[in-house]
Amino acid sequence: MTSDNGSSSNEEGRVVSFRRGRPVARPPTETPVEDLTKYQGQESPEDYRDRMITNVAAFVFLVVLVGAGYWLADTMAKNRKNEDCVASGRRNCIPIEYNPQR
Repeated sequence: MTSDNGSSSNEEGRVVSFRRGRPVARPPTETPVEDLTKYQGQESPEDYRDRMITNVAAFVFLVVLVGAGYWLADTMAKNRKNEDCVASGRRNCIPIEYNPQR
């Protein structure tokens, strides 16, 4: 009886052996980087200035992010307090401001 999948008889009996033990270290065929002197040079003043501007921008962004998080948490706490007051059936939970000069 022949199989319908069309695979050859060589592929059906293939066994892959895995060797246990330490892998054999092979020497590198070529050096990954020929010369590192281009990376060891001194920073130019423009690079330092750009990096400092980036650091200041990142710091400002983080301060704004923390401030927005604090504002959001405070607003949610006030709303929760007001909702608890209303849900308990009390009145005058939220003070109403009015201008007597109108």
